[in-house]
This record gives sequence, structure tokens and C-alpha cells, in this order.
Amino acid sequence: MRFAGKVAIVTGSGKGIGKTIAQKLVLEGALLTVTDVNKQTCEETALQINQAGGRAIAVEADVSKAEDTRRIVDKTIEAYGRIDILVNNAGFVKDARINDMEENEWDSVIDVCLKGAFLCSKYVSSHMIEQNYGKIVNISSRAHLGNPGQANYSSAKAGIVGLTRALAKELGKNNITVNAIAPGLIETDALLHHPKYEKIKELQKKDTPIQRIGLPEDVANAVLFFASDESSYISGDLLHVSGGRFG
Repeated sequence: MRFAGKVAIVTGSGKGIGKTIAQKLVLEGALLTVTDVNKQTCEETALQINQAGGRAIAVEADVSKAEDTRRIVDKTIEAYGRIDILVNNAGFVKDARINDMEENEWDSVIDVCLKGAFLCSKYVSSHMIEQNYGKIVNISSRAHLGNPGQANYSSAKAGIVGLTRALAKELGKNNITVNAIAPGLIETDALLHHPKYEKIKELQKKDTPIQRIGLPEDVANAVLFFASDESSYISGDLLHVSGGRFG
């Protein structure tokens, strides 16, 4: 198994893409810290992993708060003694046109999506430096190219790309790789329950060379590549998982 004995933190892993990433890492032998702002989904995901024969701890946390990110790291070290993989997945959208966007709508998205990745990388990387080994995978988005009505989210996800490349240059000498993934439209529960799901699905098929909506597994497979030693000479890169759609 690719990740036997490796310790991974996946933020925002109570549900959706993050949960799928966590489950796939465990299937490949990783020891997991499941962390989410929602205590119930966080604990449920960890319980499901443990009941299936894996090993996971649950840490309820808001990654936009330094004290919470330190607690994620402390609990992981306490449970496993090291951290090998960090997946900065936590994020959410709060869409509005720029003239209608409130300051708190800007701040909240930037804080979770971008500041959260900064804080987690800051506190996790100190342990990775000591180990002279680490894999950081940041979840950006195709929105980093700019989406109308998503100035906050697009800015945060573009910032993730810049953060990724800065950290890759900074941490490379410590045998730490830092890469990012930019998913396109992914079929999460939220999308499946969207009132305009069928229309969205048809538009996606029309506008995407690979004519389907992406699956959480598509993103997770890319994450596992960057988290593995198969990508040991790749750092600072951005991989689009968008079915060939870039605009």
C-alpha cells in the first residue's frame, strides 16, 4: 500500500470531496486526522473509517483560527507521533456580485479558503522540516481563473496557487513537496440537490471536452498522486482536474 504507516491530515473532510480523499488515503494504508468545522460530520467520517478497519481521529476545528489549527496538529502528533501529508481542502462559497458583496462575505471565504491553508501549512511544516519529509496538497479550483459573482472565492483560489508556489520554493530543501489541484465542477451532494442540477449537468456536458461532471474520486486520485512518492520530483505545480475545461 502506497501510504502504509504515513500520517495524513485532510481539512474539511467531514463530507464531500474531503471525505472521499480521506477514505481513499485510508484504503492505501494512511493513518488519518479527519477535521471539519462540523463536529457531527467530522466524527461520523472518522467513525466510518474506524469501523471499516482503518484508523482515524476526529478533530472539530475552524481552520481560519490559529488556535484551532494548532490543536489539529497537536492532536495528530499526540495520536501518531508525526505528520507526513497535509491536504488543505477546507473551503466554501458565498457568491455575490461585487457591488452586492458584503465585507464579511469577502472575509469569511478568504479566511477559510486561503488563510486556513496558510495556517495549516505553517504549523504542519515545522514538523515536516524536522522529519526532512512532507507532502502538502492544496485544493484550488478552476475558479482561480476568475468567475463572475465569485470575486471572493476566485481570489482565494488564485491565492492558493501563489501560496503553493511560494511554499514549494521555500520548503523544497527540506524534502517537502507542495502542489495544488484545480477541480472543475464536481458532483457533490450539494450539487446533486441543487434545484437546477439537470440544467447544470447538460451545460457541463456541452462545455467540457470530457462530457461529464467530475466525481469526488477524480479529485481524490489526483491528491493521492501528489501525496505519494510517485510525485517526488514534482513541486509547485497546479493540476487541473476539470475534464479539459480551462475557461
